[in-house]
Amino acid sequence: MISERYLKMLLAMLQGTVTSLEVFFLTLLFSLPLAMPIAMGRMSKNKILSASTNVFLLIIRGTPLMLQLLVVYFGPGLIIRQLVLHGYSISFRWNRFVAAIVALVINYAAYFAEIYRGGIESIPKGQYEAAKVLGYTSSQTFFRIILPQVIKRIVPAMGNEVITLVKDTALVSVIGVSELLMVAKERQGAMFSFAPLFIAGVFYFIMNWGVSFAFQKLEKKLSYYM
Repeated sequence: MISERYLKMLLAMLQGTVTSLEVFFLTLLFSLPLAMPIAMGRMSKNKILSASTNVFLLIIRGTPLMLQLLVVYFGPGLIIRQLVLHGYSISFRWNRFVAAIVALVINYAAYFAEIYRGGIESIPKGQYEAAKVLGYTSSQTFFRIILPQVIKRIVPAMGNEVITLVKDTALVSVIGVSELLMVAKERQGAMFSFAPLFIAGVFYFIMNWGVSFAFQKLEKKLSYYM
């Protein structure tokens, strides 16, 4: 029989796992589509747009995600507090969960954008020319011919990033979001036991196994494109 103390620990950790999964799925939901216009901006023939996008990508990919979480959560409040309207200070406070999602979406959109760009640029230019000769429009060429091949080529790289995202959900605890690892640490301190951290590791392993399995299935399903 599981003792009441361990049962409460498991329930608390399951709640933390639900929060981690919410962070994970919401980040994917918003970052995957956002990455496409960023990739297009990076590949744009407009030098100003391309250079601006490249600077953005360098900043996001060149700074730690933990720092970005802190900047997104504390930054707006610190800036707004410096503003004074009619002699009254303006205060602003983010919702911790929303701030965590915003930071993760921006971070992962930048990484996914580079994966998209690499996949699109790996397609031979001759395919665009052949499609034009056959009478395809630019949008038809992209969605019917280029995109299916791009998806197939980027699946392994996307899988690696999504697995990393599962583990990066633990970083949201830095701004006080009570996810799986934060709950495990709290329970470890209360119980003076390594068991909560071990169980958290098992939960992360199961989530990553699920992601790996899903991407293996997706890669096999798309194998007919090659």
